[in-house]
Amino acid sequence: MGTITLVRHGQANSAATDEDSYDRLSKLGWQQAEWLGVWLRDQGEQFDRVLSGSLRRHQETAEAMGFGSPDVDPRLNEMDYFNLSNALHEVHGIPMADGEGFIHHIVHVMEAWHRAEIMGHETFQSFEERVSAVLTEATRPGRNILCVTSGGVIGMVMRHLLDLEPRKMAHILAPIRNSSIHRIHVSPAGAILAGFNSVPHLEAPDRRYAQTHY
Repeated sequence: MGTITLVRHGQANSAATDEDSYDRLSKLGWQQAEWLGVWLRDQGEQFDRVLSGSLRRHQETAEAMGFGSPDVDPRLNEMDYFNLSNALHEVHGIPMADGEGFIHHIVHVMEAWHRAEIMGHETFQSFEERVSAVLTEATRPGRNILCVTSGGVIGMVMRHLLDLEPRKMAHILAPIRNSSIHRIHVSPAGAILAGFNSVPHLEAPDRRYAQTHY
């Protein structure tokens, strides 16, 4: 039995209005990632390979976790949500939302993107294909792989494993927390979802303030 451990990056610059400004960890994001690395080592976790996307927030998260320099794979990069949101506004007149409105907004984005009514830097199909490809390559019995990535990639992995329609994928994606852990067991039969959106390193009462979504 092997494992794939997916980790969402720590909190980034949540006040940003574009991808470049967003792509760096906040002070809290660095702390979340450091605590996660300590927790994993305390559990005796060891990884045969560490992967991360090429985005700054991915590599900063991996650095703070302390498992050495990752192998960089751009296929683990996030979808360009800011551009998709701008396209949704232009095509359907639906503005960007945050807070309680985000769950409704992300459903509109995923469905319109899937129908090819909007596009950012890539199509929905292209995003799905690259995420599925890196998941397939990581699915190797007997090996433990750590992947530092983003919420959208994790949501797409869930779509792949659970055969989710775009609306359900959006519902899975929305609550994913910063520095959360998602486990996949690799058996001879293939990849099996074994854990989702856990933050054991942030469960102590004095750390609950650090449980963030953005």
